[in-house]
Amino acid sequence: MLEREIKLRFASADLARQQILSSVAATPLRARRLQQDSLLDTAGNQLRERGSALRVRSENGKSLLTFKGPVQPGAMKLREEHETSVADGAVLMTILAVLGFGVWFRYEKYREEFSAQDIVIAIDETPIGVFVEVEGSEEHIRGAAEALGKTSDEFVTASYRSLYLEHCRLGGVQPTDMLF
Repeated sequence: MLEREIKLRFASADLARQQILSSVAATPLRARRLQQDSLLDTAGNQLRERGSALRVRSENGKSLLTFKGPVQPGAMKLREEHETSVADGAVLMTILAVLGFGVWFRYEKYREEFSAQDIVIAIDETPIGVFVEVEGSEEHIRGAAEALGKTSDEFVTASYRSLYLEHCRLGGVQPTDMLF
């Protein structure tokens, strides 16, 4: 399956929520909750060298395992994605460790989701700011961004890890994990 998405910066979650509900006419999909993500790779960084990612996401006692392929060139982030629910995240992490995968970066965010047409719109409150992530068809992503008062020049396609590294560089801070 191909995932297509963009991020948009917002000054606050309240402003983003107000604009999503009024300008895009989106409906609430999932309430605000803490997501804890771990990126894993082999000791030789085989996945990162291929531009791929393996992530375990935990939220509300549930876990998801996600594989993401390399990002394809374009104005929006487009990449292969495969995801499945996991009954026990701790057991999964143990299995992955036995298979030679270790956590190389962890990050947290509070996420709230909305739906409109064929898109999912998420408000992500991160330690480095508020982002609205829009995922779906190119046409509807562009329409939602326009309704939110954003142009294609404001599309952010960088990962949260890349955004965090840039934030640390600009602030003169040594990067670690992006946690609250």
